[in-house]
Formats: sequence, C-alpha cells, structure tokens
Amino acid sequence: MAGLALSGVIVLALVLKYPFFDFAPRYTAATGLSLIEGYRRIGRWALWLYVVLTTFSSVIVQAAVVLFTSYLIQFVFGLTLSLSIMGGLLCATCGLLLWIGRFQILDKSIKVILFLLACSTLATAVATVPQVDFSTFGLWIFDGAELIVPLAFLLALVGWMPAPIDLSVWSSLWTMAKDRASGVKTDVATARLDFQIGYFGTGILAFAFVIIGAGVMHSTGEAFSAQGTVFSTQLIELYSVALGEWIRPIVIVAVLTTMLSTSLTVIDGFPRALDHAIRSLRFPDRQDQQQGQIGSLYWIILVVLAMVTVLVLELFIGNMTAMIDFATIMSFLTAPILGYLNLRAVCSNDVLPEHQPGRAMRILSYSGLLFMGGIAITYLVWQL
Repeated sequence: MAGLALSGVIVLALVLKYPFFDFAPRYTAATGLSLIEGYRRIGRWALWLYVVLTTFSSVIVQAAVVLFTSYLIQFVFGLTLSLSIMGGLLCATCGLLLWIGRFQILDKSIKVILFLLACSTLATAVATVPQVDFSTFGLWIFDGAELIVPLAFLLALVGWMPAPIDLSVWSSLWTMAKDRASGVKTDVATARLDFQIGYFGTGILAFAFVIIGAGVMHSTGEAFSAQGTVFSTQLIELYSVALGEWIRPIVIVAVLTTMLSTSLTVIDGFPRALDHAIRSLRFPDRQDQQQGQIGSLYWIILVVLAMVTVLVLELFIGNMTAMIDFATIMSFLTAPILGYLNLRAVCSNDVLPEHQPGRAMRILSYSGLLFMGGIAITYLVWQL
C-alpha cells in the first residue's frame, strides 16, 4: 500500500478538476438553465455526445456502486440474500424515497447522511493518526522510473476524486430543482459559495480517508482482496483490529453512509440527466425542461436502470474490484470531454461577461484538459 504517498495525486486532482465543477453552479445561477441546455446550445452534437457517454457509463457506474453497497449491507447486517436481490431492494428503496419526497427527500436525506459521514470519518481519522507513518508522505508518485502504484489505480483515483465530472451536470440540475422547490432563485455568488464549501469539505474527507488507509492498511501491510465479501470484511474488521472494538460502530457508520449517499445520488442523477437531455433534444423550447422539472421519462429510465443493475449483479459474481476499477477509469476517460463542454458552455454568450471565468480560471481549465486528455490518451495507447 502507498501510505500517504498519493497525497500529491489527490491535491492535483482537486485543483485541476475544480474549474469544471465550479462552472455548473456558475452557469445555472447566471442563466437559469442547466448545463444540459448549455450543451444543446453549443450544438446538438454536443448533447448527443453527452447522451451516448452517459448512457454507457450509467450502466457501469450504477452497477458498481450498488454492487459494493450491497456487499457492505450484507456484511454489516449479516444478511444472506443474493446480491441481485439485495441490489434490487436497494434500488427499490432509493426509488421509493425519490417517488415519495421527490427532490426534497433527496436534498434532506443527503444532508443527514453527509453529516453522519463527516462526523464518523473525521472521528476515525483522528483515532488512526497514531498509527500513521508520516514518512510515506510525498507529492511525487515515482519510485525511480516506476510508478509507486499501477497506472490503472491512479486513473481510478483521479476519476472519482473528488467525484466524476458527470456530477457537474447533476449539480446544475439539482440547483434548478432546489430553486423551483424553494421559489427563490440562487444568485451566482451564493451558488458558487455553496459549491466551494461542499467541494473543499469533500477534499478534507478525502484526506481523512487517506489517513485512515495509511494508518490501517499501510501499517499492517494488508492488501484489499478482489473478492467482494472478503473486501467488505477487511474494510471494517481491519479498523477494529488496529484501533480496538470501540471504533467498529463509527467505522460502520462512515463506510455505510458513504455508499448509501453515493447510491442515492447515482440512482437519481443518471435518470435525471438523461431525462433532461433527451427532452431537450426532442422539445428544446419546453418551459418545464428549462425550469428543471422532471418528466415521466425520468421514472422510466430509473426503473430500466434498476432492472439492468439487478441483471448485472446476477451475472457479475466474480471480481468486484475489477468492475469498480473499470467504472472509475471510465469516469477518468470521459472527464476531458465533459470538462471541455462545461468550459464551452460557461464561456458562451449565454453567460454575462461578469459571470464568465477570468483569465486565471481559464488557464487552469486548459491545463486540466491537457493533463487529463494526455493521460487518457497515454492509457488508451498503453492498453492497445
């Protein structure tokens, strides 16, 4: 295990991906439109490209997230249900919550879950500090001419650190839904401040997890198993062994809330994005589309994705780690494309000059695109 040696990679990912997430609340607050509408105004080709990428990644990412969450639920509660049944129950529960409470239940549930996540994760990190070997800290990921971890692992880490860029589109849709539910339009400054608090808070939690991993996995020399049931057991049992049984409930809350919040977010996010994208292609001038309302297509996509997820869980009984790695690498490979579309949208004539990114932000954006695009091409060539 790399200990704290990947700290530099995390910092780099947080810095280079920052503009593309910032553009979502900036664009939506400035125009009253979602990034999906921004893509359509770039050209129908841009929105079609987004639909294709999102359709493909939705199956992989949702299946991976639900798979991992189902493993954790099985372990924590000692259940013996099959993965496909567990995944189906998880999708059904999340779907029911969204049906009953619509956006309000999503907003309130995520806030409660994230509060529990922050408290439990920070408590676990503080308890782990005495176990950490801080000599492993570094900003350089090479040991001589070789990477300290496999390239695929680095891509997976950057792909979901702090989140896939897909979430920038979801963020703009959630901003519109929140404005519609509250009846108050969020201004650009407030939208960006809310985003920055969440973004940097996520960064702090990321480093908390690094400390936990460095203190437990690195200090014991253990490696995560590729088998899902063993993986889930390790994730919680190792903390209890290293820090004492008292930490077990806190770790369980941290791990479970992480995956439950991710599952709820993904199960809502992909159908919401595809619903808006498809309706924007078919009915570009519809007012409900521009106001962030979801249509019946949202529920159809949610159910279809849930059914496909259950099918994947039924068939994919083998290597959970490989599936999760594939999902996270896909997020990295699509990041430069979505990042470019976000930049095009926020620099368009739809956004007033005073709300467009300044020179420094644009330079950072192009630097991020060059870095992520270059690494993505290198990886694809390396795989051939």
